[in-house]
Amino acid sequence: MRSLSLPRIYSRLFHRPSNAPFPKRSHNCGALTSEDVGSRVVLAGWLLPERKVSISLSFFPLRDSYGTTQLVVHAPTSDPLPDGHSQQSNPVTELERIPVESTVLIHGHVRLRPEKQRRPGPAGDVEVSVTDFTLLNPASRQMPFLPSDTQNMANDDLRSQYRYLDLRRPELSDNLRKRSQVAHIVRTVLNQQDFLEVETPILLKSSPEGAREFLVPTRTTLASRSKTSNVQEPLFFALPQSPQQPKQLLMCSGGIDRYYQLARCFRDEDGRKDRQPEFTQIDLEMAFVSWGNPNLGEDDPWRIGGHEVRDVVEDLIRAIWMKMEKISLPDRFNVMTYNEAMHRFGSDKPDTRFGLEIVDVTSYLPKIVVTALGHFEQTVGCLPVRQSCDTAFYPIAHECLTEDGLVSTVPDRIEITSENMSSWPHDSPIVRGSIRYDSGWVTGGLSEDLKLQPGDVVWIGKQRGRPEGGSTALGRQRLRLAELAQSRGTYSPTRTPHFHWITEFPLFTRADAEKDLFAKGRWSSTHHPFTAPVWQDVQALYDGRVSEVRGQHYDLVLNGVEIGGGSVRVHDALMQEYIFSEVLQLEENEKASFNHLLHALSCGAPPHGGIALGFDRLVATLCNASSIRDVIAFPKTSAGTDALLRSPTPIHRDILHQYGIQPR
Repeated sequence: MRSLSLPRIYSRLFHRPSNAPFPKRSHNCGALTSEDVGSRVVLAGWLLPERKVSISLSFFPLRDSYGTTQLVVHAPTSDPLPDGHSQQSNPVTELERIPVESTVLIHGHVRLRPEKQRRPGPAGDVEVSVTDFTLLNPASRQMPFLPSDTQNMANDDLRSQYRYLDLRRPELSDNLRKRSQVAHIVRTVLNQQDFLEVETPILLKSSPEGAREFLVPTRTTLASRSKTSNVQEPLFFALPQSPQQPKQLLMCSGGIDRYYQLARCFRDEDGRKDRQPEFTQIDLEMAFVSWGNPNLGEDDPWRIGGHEVRDVVEDLIRAIWMKMEKISLPDRFNVMTYNEAMHRFGSDKPDTRFGLEIVDVTSYLPKIVVTALGHFEQTVGCLPVRQSCDTAFYPIAHECLTEDGLVSTVPDRIEITSENMSSWPHDSPIVRGSIRYDSGWVTGGLSEDLKLQPGDVVWIGKQRGRPEGGSTALGRQRLRLAELAQSRGTYSPTRTPHFHWITEFPLFTRADAEKDLFAKGRWSSTHHPFTAPVWQDVQALYDGRVSEVRGQHYDLVLNGVEIGGGSVRVHDALMQEYIFSEVLQLEENEKASFNHLLHALSCGAPPHGGIALGFDRLVATLCNASSIRDVIAFPKTSAGTDALLRSPTPIHRDILHQYGIQPR
């Protein structure tokens, strides 16, 4: 044992931090292999709970961010150690007195672990026999929880409050390492394809094109900005919901042909599950993006423009999955239109890992029913669960008939029997009630075409002939069945990633609750007001047939989760102004927020388009994390607050006064 300096003796005796010089570590805790056997090493890390074998022998795990190394500590003997030193103190006793999670510096020599004790992973074949140690910083014995105690995990609230302790868990630190690796792949791939990484402003102007913004007050007032106004009205920046306008202006400039950045974005949304008020997206934009190919046949799945964006994104995703997961993805991702997705799966982000497809049965119904439905632009769909081919879901579907409250009773649920094989749609109040027609009918061939048998279960419900929104009742029922089957263990989703594109969304919709603040009951953009119409629908746009206009928008969906969305943009200033004025009916002060963009478009802007991929969600998928919070170093809570820094917080009135803000 080396002679101890006074500071080291003080540190050991009183468990105080060491403020004396110490040697640098020779290896990290994940670097040692069998080739290092016999070597003298210096390690540093956090001391984990002891495993005592006897009064003279103990094992301690030593962990750092790279891995865990097993330490072997012997009681003192008079025999010399392999490095020529003799032990003159009892490191077993000294180490076991140190609080768990303390930071220590370890001197020792590497030896091979007994064959039966070897384990896979970094440093799993070796252990380090301790010859000396330095207590760098003892941990408090009143820590709120021990990150190493996986059997007694603290609850989410406590772990959020002490996030710096939670990050010691290998699960979280490994996620952050993967996040960094994915970011490196993104930059490498895009740089190779001649994209330039350009930083866009964080302090922007408030604009009414999306959800609520985070506002940043300034000490500048309207009076100080204007020679004619004496109004002391405070002025505000807004944090970007996305770099949408700056990246379009880059394309208009002609100086940047291909742009990207890992952009920080901010949205002041109400608390939602697995949403963050600040998040990161892979943001890219390209000049001279096509508006489609007029020579494509009706069977071609990608009938809009933006082929160039599609090619880049698929290359990027394939590279990420190959490098991170060693999975070779197909050369082309599947494509389906919004209408097809809504009719087949009842969702604009369908999970295609399992079947249970919705079937339109309108044509099988009596003419009087079809006529009545057509008057309201409705159809009838059904979701069959058959014991012959839906074995993973049939037990759950059958149980739903008897266990009240297990699954929503809307849409109608019908059990197929030998008596109703030819008339089961008549058992649905949804169908009967729509026409006040209560006599039976025969739906010839329907049960045969659906391959139904007595005992099968069918959900039936009305659907809009022209879909709206993001899901239907039958689509939500489909997902609920999958969730229940998975929780009961009868269904396990495949690990094979199912990527596909959804295209041809409606360009405009009636304002939803989130956008109603700005739309005020008028038409709103389904995604944002800069999306171009499908070229075949341009005339419908100018004719005022707004509900018929499809947009050149494309979403990338993975396993039922939207991980990205983009579009071909409007590059015609007159068309953009028409959308603002005639369709969205923006007031003059609202349109003024976009004057700079309209002018830029009028200066010879090229056709352009782009996409934003949700970086947090992409990484969460690769990490198999249940929440994006697990792949963000310091996330906010579901309520949008910071439990660690305890923000947001009130600001003193004197400071608010400097910004021209008067609290209520």
